[in-house]
Amino acid sequence: MPIVVNLDLILASRNMKSKELAEIIGITEANLSILKSGKAKAVRFSTLEAICEALECQPADILEYQQE
Repeated sequence: MPIVVNLDLILASRNMKSKELAEIIGITEANLSILKSGKAKAVRFSTLEAICEALECQPADILEYQQE
């Protein structure tokens, strides 16, 4: 898939665990794991906004396009 999710890198740079982020943004750890693994087919803008707010980052810090 040409869209790469760099959420693990951002979490590591912020010294934050997935569990903590899931609690802050109000989604389950399972759903966050699906997003982190790149297996999600879509992401809601409200979820993306909550992630960016919690991690103090931009959407481009999390999502990256790589040509196949």
